[in-house]
Amino acid sequence: MSSTQLSKIDGMLCHRVSKGELLGASVLVSRRGRVVYFKQFGLMDVESGKEFRQDTIVRIYSMTKAVTSAAALMLHDQGKISLDDPVERYLPELADRTVYDSAGLRPAKTVMTIRHLLLHTSGLIYGRADGSELERRYARADLLDKEGTLQDLIRKLAKLPLAFDPGADREYGVSTDVLGAVVEKASGQSLAEFFCERIFQPLDMVDTGFEVPPAKLNRFAALYERRNGKWRLDDAPAKSRFARPATLYSGGGGLVSTAPDYWRFLMMIAGGGEAGGKRLLDLKTVEFMTRNQLDHRESGNSDGHSFGFRVVVAPTPSSESRQMGEYWWFGRASTHCWTNPREGFTAIILEQRTPSDDLPFDTTFAVVHPLIYGAIEPDKTSSARP
Repeated sequence: MSSTQLSKIDGMLCHRVSKGELLGASVLVSRRGRVVYFKQFGLMDVESGKEFRQDTIVRIYSMTKAVTSAAALMLHDQGKISLDDPVERYLPELADRTVYDSAGLRPAKTVMTIRHLLLHTSGLIYGRADGSELERRYARADLLDKEGTLQDLIRKLAKLPLAFDPGADREYGVSTDVLGAVVEKASGQSLAEFFCERIFQPLDMVDTGFEVPPAKLNRFAALYERRNGKWRLDDAPAKSRFARPATLYSGGGGLVSTAPDYWRFLMMIAGGGEAGGKRLLDLKTVEFMTRNQLDHRESGNSDGHSFGFRVVVAPTPSSESRQMGEYWWFGRASTHCWTNPREGFTAIILEQRTPSDDLPFDTTFAVVHPLIYGAIEPDKTSSARP
């Protein structure tokens, strides 16, 4: 990739920092497994004046979902679970589901399966205090209480109806958290233990987990909220719930990580399930993770959904510069990752600010994404790691 073209990222993000539009960020780009760009901008902690570093630890929130999906698929490869297994086989509390519709409650017409959890077609949703009546019920249940456990989550869900019959529609929600509970039941390990033993240790993801140990708090970024053009500290590192031992192993949004760590995970996916001579997933299984698995794309945009990522399945507006087959995900603290199999590149943007817009994408992504595409040149195969 053209270093001259990639250097345009420097000017653009330095300008954003100087204008107060960006507090801090890390951007990593690799092609054919070789890191071609890895730079940091601004501050990870404004109050202490700490600069963003290559090893800054951040909240990746929903980028956890790809890791949990990979964990479930590893069990699938072992024959311990099947994609069409009923969820109630592992979590009997979730048997006999009801559906909430305009006529009230009725029995679900279909059984929720692991496939439904992977594709967010389970009927499980997120709660919103200002949403529909059902969303408000989910919100009042406080499903993801940080002082609770996965068992508490399942117990609460057992009392709530679904938004639709499993498989009938798609809605983003707590499906991947339930998938994490399935992983625990099928493996006999906690989700934290499974992640550490089966994914983090083999991939040398030394700074990824459900909490930040005391010795690493000096590398943990602060989280900020931007409202009406002003920044406000939202989560101080020392006071964060991530600074305490975790009890809720949220497979939907509970991990912290670094750019190098998450890059190693993405390289395993891009490498067909293998990294550093270690195979974590079967090649066919990785195809499930990187190709659209829905019969239809999401309404109103160009994306389908794989087992772990969104996938571009239709032409996109020229302003987005996205290509068919690109798979990606994001987290609510403005973290993004995407891989383009055709061009062989992977990119990661890490910030720590909310709100993080979905579509249209937030400003940093919108600026960096086309600059990376503009830097593509005929490649030379080699390898490196951050």
